[in-house]
Amino acid sequence: MARATAKTELFKILGVGFGVAVTVGGTIGTGILRKPGPIAEQLGSPLLIMTLWLIVSLYAFLGTLCTIELGTSVPKAGAWYVYAQRAFGNYAGFVVGINSWLGTCSALGFGVYTMSEYLALLIPSLTGYEAYVAAAILTSLSGIHWLGLALASTFQNIMSVLKGVGLFVFVAICYIYGEDISSEATQLTTSRIVQTGSWIAPVVFSLQAIFYTYDGWHTAAYFTEEDRDPAKNLPRSMIGGVLLIIIIYLLCNLAILHVLPMNQLVQSKLAAADAIRLIFGEGTSKIVTIFLMVSILGIVNAQLLFNPRVLYSMSRDGLFLKGGTKVNKGGTPSQAMLITSCIAIGLILTGKETCEKLSDIATFFFVLGYTSGFASLLALRKNEPDLPRPWKVPAYPVLPIIMLILSLAFLVSAVVQDLSSSQFALLFLVISYPLYLLVRKWNR
Repeated sequence: MARATAKTELFKILGVGFGVAVTVGGTIGTGILRKPGPIAEQLGSPLLIMTLWLIVSLYAFLGTLCTIELGTSVPKAGAWYVYAQRAFGNYAGFVVGINSWLGTCSALGFGVYTMSEYLALLIPSLTGYEAYVAAAILTSLSGIHWLGLALASTFQNIMSVLKGVGLFVFVAICYIYGEDISSEATQLTTSRIVQTGSWIAPVVFSLQAIFYTYDGWHTAAYFTEEDRDPAKNLPRSMIGGVLLIIIIYLLCNLAILHVLPMNQLVQSKLAAADAIRLIFGEGTSKIVTIFLMVSILGIVNAQLLFNPRVLYSMSRDGLFLKGGTKVNKGGTPSQAMLITSCIAIGLILTGKETCEKLSDIATFFFVLGYTSGFASLLALRKNEPDLPRPWKVPAYPVLPIIMLILSLAFLVSAVVQDLSSSQFALLFLVISYPLYLLVRKWNR
């Protein structure tokens, strides 16, 4: 197996298979299984539901095309941070990098906590100890990552295959055994739109939920520095991964709408499980719970893989702790991973209410990252026209400009409609410059 030539260099051992697996595994989690119910409650119409899923699917695909250009022209670990730092300088990179890292720490904590809740359903004696169980799970997973990139990436490949196959089986079951009750499902039920007479808040809420479910479509870009041939492999990894995700998400939504009447779907907290339960009865709940745990484990593993790469890259540029560049003999950014795990565990131990809010907070951070990426693409084309670009985004500059405008529009809407979640990100933006100066002074 390849070995780094220095203790601060990453291994160059990854390829297309891992890229697809980490994209699928880093995107598909509990969102597709938990979010259809709350979205249906807001919108109340299958047509509106599928329209929003299609819109965000298109956004993810077009965003992928933009990100491939960035990843192949600047093939370094860290994704959004690397692009912003290269395009706009150290301060912009610091803001984007810390936001990206904190957002993923939030999602990581939320995911592991949710997994512990499902584990408590299988083992009732764990009820009341979910936070400690979540911390133990994350600690154990960190131990696997400490052993090296080869083991962690293999584990990711297995989890992604199990997850993808499981969701395709779910879709098949819904269509083979589910009763055709589409006439009930298409009836408009009481929704936020009907209650308030306004479509803005329900649509923004639903988009926020779908954006959270889709986050991860860019995951392969975090590993370009460790890819054997990023110019060749990254387009295949990202396009193949995002198309597979889009197919799975759209089919799962159609399957859920096929089985569950709308009046049941709007009350469902776990739509996929309710659909299976409606077909086969109460005895299937444990099977669904086990699949949920596997699904969460896959996305948590992916997040624990890519998030330390952000700190690693920032440390290399003098924007985080100097020790963040250390890579152990297995190819893992050791200190960066330990810091990431500790912050996520700290968030978990703050309590259930905090964890439930983490997904909403993380969505703001995620879309902020997308926005910076599209802006970076435009800036790099202008400032560095001679930069080698093995892949160029089609329809430039129209496509990245449209994506930038859409991302900004969503950010503004999210702030207005969900200030309680967005205020955490906004607060960080206020204190970011003094924090940036403090870090630079510390490193000097």
